[in-house]
Amino acid sequence: MQAEPDVLTTKGYSMRTILRPALGLALILSATPAFAQEAEKAFTINGSATLTSDYRFRGISQTDKDFAVQGSLTVSHASGAYVSIWGSSIDDYVAAGGDQEVDLIAGYKKTIGGTTFDLGGIYYYYPGSAKIIPGYNSDFLELYGSVAQTFGPVTAKLAANYAPKAAALALDDEKKDNFYMNLGLSGLVPNTPVTLSAAVGHTFTKSFLSGGDKYTDWSLGASYTTGAVTFGLTYVDTDYGKDVLVGTTGKDIAKAGVFGSVGVAF
Repeated sequence: MQAEPDVLTTKGYSMRTILRPALGLALILSATPAFAQEAEKAFTINGSATLTSDYRFRGISQTDKDFAVQGSLTVSHASGAYVSIWGSSIDDYVAAGGDQEVDLIAGYKKTIGGTTFDLGGIYYYYPGSAKIIPGYNSDFLELYGSVAQTFGPVTAKLAANYAPKAAALALDDEKKDNFYMNLGLSGLVPNTPVTLSAAVGHTFTKSFLSGGDKYTDWSLGASYTTGAVTFGLTYVDTDYGKDVLVGTTGKDIAKAGVFGSVGVAF
């Protein structure tokens, strides 16, 4: 008697041949949720919305010492790469009459031991400024890098920012670059939700971004966090002379001041 075949056949095709692709597809489909979960774990999305009584950029008010509404959204990958968008309302004198600043950011952050390295670039975009003054270019690119080190509850951070020569930074129609460095300290007060901070920065080049001169800025701040809400109070000042930089209403925008903020993280 002829032995029974170990595989059934249908129209010349073995059941093994028929089932093999189906089994493979089943395995792929069963693995898809796992891949999706892994991809979801690899990415983190964070955002914030803030109301502040003054928007100070390196000591100089960008809102004529008035209120600003700000927001951000960041997508981070487990590898350390991230992209972010940050926006704020501004006053007319910042970008040829434009009333918005949008920062497009891409970078890479890595922590080794207690040291965090952060490198990237920021593209400063001012929507509508070219429509107000045809041909005017207010946008520019800035590269940044920082090293932060923790010492118990305190973190020290040294940062450097360099903007290559650009028309937006020009003085007297000559393109300028801008180089800035900042040293900051921050730390959580033990057993409290209060964080204290202090920083000093210096702009080493003259450009439109620096108000046309080299200068030093410094600040002292305190913040209180409860849940997703953070309240902040900051004192800021520069070594600019009195009324050297004035806003649209005649205010000294580089003069010492105190501003408060409230932000929500999500």
